[in-house]
Amino acid sequence: MPINNKYVYRSRISKAKFRKLSKLFCLDLTATQIAELTHLSCNSVNKYLKAIRQRIAQLCENESPFSGQVEVDESYFGARRAKDKRGRGARGKTIVFGIFKRNGNVYTEIVPDASKKSLRRVIRGKVSPNSIIHSDGWRGYNGLVDLGYAKHLRVDHRRNEFDTSTSHINGIEGFWGFAKTRLVKYRGMHPSTFYLYLKESEFRFNYRKENMYPKLLTFIRQEPLKLS
Repeated sequence: MPINNKYVYRSRISKAKFRKLSKLFCLDLTATQIAELTHLSCNSVNKYLKAIRQRIAQLCENESPFSGQVEVDESYFGARRAKDKRGRGARGKTIVFGIFKRNGNVYTEIVPDASKKSLRRVIRGKVSPNSIIHSDGWRGYNGLVDLGYAKHLRVDHRRNEFDTSTSHINGIEGFWGFAKTRLVKYRGMHPSTFYLYLKESEFRFNYRKENMYPKLLTFIRQEPLKLS
């Protein structure tokens, strides 16, 4: 029998129980740990966590265009690199493109490849033309100034020739480290769920300096979750 719950349509748990589940989620506990502490089954917990992650992904996708000092980079997630296979050609990995506004938020998107076409599509959709873009020397970033962006500064990691006070991509690289460290505990996840866990890492990173719990409840209350 559904219970009246302002956070979830046709919920089978109380508001108090859902708030407890959400708080434990914000503390980054696993589904098994949350099930033990809430006395719910793992299946039930996973259904609510999936709905929460879907809402988080929706919020991240609605991120406004970035402007100002912006860093861009790609990273590779998944199985260990094949021997002698490096960089943009690494097989068996999911390619994620990231945009980081200095002293601000990060946005990520899974891309099919690191080609100029794929990277430009995301940049044009999420970065304002008056921004100053910082990237490494990958050829996929060639021609951004010709595309209408005010300024494009490049970092050459191979030579280590850059001034870390101005031209660097330390911010987005910091996010890659944060996300990969978090996702280690979900090793073996089904590829279809990677997107939701990636967006969760993005959301946690963006609210790392705030109390995420009340923010999350506010977002959910504005539009209650629907369990699939």
